[in-house]
Amino acid sequence: MKRNLILAVILIAMTVAVFVATTQLNAASSSNPELNEAIASSTRPEALQKLLKQTDKKYRDELAYLLIHMPKADRDTMSLDLLVENVRLAHQVRKQYPWAQALPEEVYLTDVLPYYVVDEVRDAWREELYELFAPAVDTCSTLEEAIRAVNSNIPALTGVHYNTLREKTNQSPRESMRQGMASCTGLSILLVDAYRAVGIPARFVGTASWHDNRGNHSWTEVWLDGQWRVTEYYFPSQLDHLWFMADASKANPADRRYAIYATRFGEASDWFPMVWCGEDSTAIENLPKHIGAENVTQHYIDLARNQQATRIEAGTHTYLRIVGYAKQEATHHSADRVAMGVDIFLGTEQMGGGLTAGPHRDMNDNFSLLLPKNATYELRYYDTAGNLKTQAVTLGEEPMTVAIYQE
Repeated sequence: MKRNLILAVILIAMTVAVFVATTQLNAASSSNPELNEAIASSTRPEALQKLLKQTDKKYRDELAYLLIHMPKADRDTMSLDLLVENVRLAHQVRKQYPWAQALPEEVYLTDVLPYYVVDEVRDAWREELYELFAPAVDTCSTLEEAIRAVNSNIPALTGVHYNTLREKTNQSPRESMRQGMASCTGLSILLVDAYRAVGIPARFVGTASWHDNRGNHSWTEVWLDGQWRVTEYYFPSQLDHLWFMADASKANPADRRYAIYATRFGEASDWFPMVWCGEDSTAIENLPKHIGAENVTQHYIDLARNQQATRIEAGTHTYLRIVGYAKQEATHHSADRVAMGVDIFLGTEQMGGGLTAGPHRDMNDNFSLLLPKNATYELRYYDTAGNLKTQAVTLGEEPMTVAIYQE
C-alpha cells in the first residue's frame, strides 16, 4: 500500500511538471500566432515544441524565426540538431564581429541566420566555413575589408573551381568541396554561405535565361552600407562591375524567364525560378515555388546603363563587335553567319560574353561589348568539333569588328 502511494505521488508530480512546462512554453508562444501556426502545420509538432523548450533562451527568438519561415519540407524533416547548431553559430558570430553587431535586425535574420540558400542539400556548412574564413577576416576592421577577404580567398581556401563536370547544379558547400568543382549555381551557394559564416549578409541572385537564350546564370550580392552590391565567386576588381552587366541591361522584368531575381528568406513578394529543377521543356510557371525572392531586374538595368553612360562620357571605352561565321571563305551573306557563344577575357578576368548573331538577324545586328580602350583581349569559343579556340584582339581608340569561325 505504502509503495503504491509513493508511486502515485511520483506520477502526479511528473504529470504536474510536464503540465507546467507545457503551459509555460504555450504561454511563451501564444503571443506569436505565426509560430503556433507553423508548428501546428508540421508533421512533428510535439518535436518542435520540445525543441523550443530545450533550446537556450538566448537562441529561441532566432529559432522561432526560422521555424516560421522555413520551407514546410524542412520543418517536417530537417535534422533538428542541425537547425539548432545553425542558430547557435550564427548567434555567436553576430556577437564576435563588429560588422555583424551593427547589422539591422531584419538583415541579420534574412541574410545571415538562414541555413540554406536555395534547394541544396541541408548540410552542416557553417562551422566548417567559419573555421576556414575566420582567420582571413579576424584582422579586418570594416565590413568592406571582410567582404574582400572572403571573396578574394575563397577559391584557394575551399579548393573549389568552376567546372561543368560537377555532379549536379545545386550543390551544397560540402558537395562542392568534396569534388573540388561546381558550376555557377554551386559556386554562388558556396560564396553566400562563406559570407554568412563570418557574419556578412549575402544572398543568391540569378536569371533563368539571358536575353539571347544562352541559359541561366547565378551570382551573389553582399550587403554594404545599406545597399546590395554585386559580386561573384571569382572576385571582380570592383563591386558591381561584373562581366555580365551588358547582358543584365537587356533583362526583362515582365518576363519571368528573362527577369533577374534575388532570394529572400522570410516574407517575399515573389519566388525564385530554379530552372535546374526541370527539363528544358518545363514551363517556367511549373517550377517549384518554395524559395522566396524579389524581382530586382530594374535595379540591374539601371545599374548597367548608368555604368555604360559613364564610360562613354569619360571616353575610356569603345565597342568591340564580334561576328560569327561557319567558314572563313563564306562571309558575305547573312546565311553565312552562325550563332556562337564567345567569352572575352583581359588576362584572367572575364570582361563579358555573349552569342553572335545567327543567319536570320539583320546584318547590322552584331554582338558588341563596351570595353576599355588600348588593351589586348582574348576571345574564347568552341569550333564544331568541340575544341576550345582562342583569338587575341587588340582594341585601340576606335570601335572594332572581328570575325570568329566555327570551322
